[in-house]
Amino acid sequence: MARKCEICGKGPQFGNRVSHSNRKTRHKFNPNIQSVRIEINGVSRKVKICTSCLRSLKKSV
Repeated sequence: MARKCEICGKGPQFGNRVSHSNRKTRHKFNPNIQSVRIEINGVSRKVKICTSCLRSLKKSV
């Protein structure tokens, strides 16, 4: 589970890169995953979460 958020489950998405001549090549968009130490149920644990979840966690604290 390298590129998956442990809170919301957000993972990679696939799409196309489109050149000026309108050629399309496949491309993978990875979520912005950060490794953060969070206290869960009184236990400090290192989790991999996306930055949107990190922002919502910081807002709730």
